[in-house]
Amino acid sequence: MYTKERGFALAQLALASAQSKDEDSIPNMKVSAEVCPLCEGTGWKSVVQSGDRRVTRCDCRLKARSQTLLEAARIPKRYEHCELPSFTTDFPGAHPSLAMAHISATRFAQEYDPQDGTGLLLIGKIGTGKTHLGVGILKELIQTRGVACLFYDYRELLKEIQNSYNATVQTTELEVLRPVFEAEVLFLDELGAVKPTEWVWDTVSLILNTRYNNNRTTIITTNFDDQPPAGLMSSAKAAVREETLGDRIGERMRSRLHEMCRIIKLDGLDFRQKFRSANFR
Repeated sequence: MYTKERGFALAQLALASAQSKDEDSIPNMKVSAEVCPLCEGTGWKSVVQSGDRRVTRCDCRLKARSQTLLEAARIPKRYEHCELPSFTTDFPGAHPSLAMAHISATRFAQEYDPQDGTGLLLIGKIGTGKTHLGVGILKELIQTRGVACLFYDYRELLKEIQNSYNATVQTTELEVLRPVFEAEVLFLDELGAVKPTEWVWDTVSLILNTRYNNNRTTIITTNFDDQPPAGLMSSAKAAVREETLGDRIGERMRSRLHEMCRIIKLDGLDFRQKFRSANFR
């Protein structure tokens, strides 16, 4: 239930998140027992650029940081194989939108600017490849740019928040939400998958508005069409159409997403069901 006390506490956390934006929140990396021959354990190596000798981060330190970031990203085991180069778009019956989505996702990862804050909203039916592309972006940002990312299934996140209200659980709502607020890039998978209630709307609003206000990048997938809720349509149209993103998260938050994200739409069949493969979620 949303109370004034909860609102005040979460507002304080959101403020703290904004103030700590430039702090390095990544845990200290374990130092390898083996000394790197390039940097001799210093973490820096000498390079020559335009005739000048300079120092730069050693590959061993970058590799160690990438591994730490991958572990902290919480990417589910089912999607550990997902990478942008392995996203297939040239199979029989592939919809042209898949190739365009792949190009857009790859360009987003290559041109990522932490100061921009603009994310992506990947829209499509089940099995069209949204999660594969999202995870591929996270792995690309982690491995080539050293960006701190976090994966969360929308349903799992809401359950963790609700479980924190149980007195027997050794965690608090603030502890669950802090990394969600503070991650440089958050991937929220299957937005709208939970039946909407006032509590769900309040929680989604808090997460999206906090990240928007702190100019943090959010990548989102949803199975629901990007249309307004039934209340904004004629009764005849509302009676014959499927539920929309507006129905599931509210028109205010749908509008906020349009400010936060560029929209990529994927069309086509559920290829996991057709080909018995998990590569196309």
